[in-house]
Amino acid sequence: MTAEIRRGRRIAIDVGDARIGVASCDPDGILATPVETVPGRDVPAAHRRLKAIIEEYEPIEVVVGLPRSLSGGEGPAAAKVRGFAQELARGIAPVPVRLVDERMTTVTASQGLRASGVKSKKGRSVIDQAAAVIILQQALESERASGKAPGEGVEVVI
Repeated sequence: MTAEIRRGRRIAIDVGDARIGVASCDPDGILATPVETVPGRDVPAAHRRLKAIIEEYEPIEVVVGLPRSLSGGEGPAAAKVRGFAQELARGIAPVPVRLVDERMTTVTASQGLRASGVKSKKGRSVIDQAAAVIILQQALESERASGKAPGEGVEVVI
């Protein structure tokens, strides 16, 4: 028995040091598709571009991949993503931002792309989009299985 999933488009973000992968899904939450790769080194510019994408897609929520170690712990990368998500949540309120576990998504994305013949040099920017697609698919499956919004909400601190 699968639970009902909330109707509405979602955006997923895979935050990396150099690039930020973005994906979205249809309003029924069935299929996640790549949107674009946003350059990530200029953080204010990245936030402006993400805000523009979110305004264009009008999602019911944004899910951000939280990098955890295989044991489930959080290191410097997770702290950086938490800060990024906090800043994003402030900039796009009232659209909620949720953090979801993204362990292994980039590895899975690069293996899938390699299997489909995408070369690693050319594939870097699409790997980030593919990782965002996987993050979103996992979030949708989690909601379908539990009937609850995936991951943890990001509090907007003004």
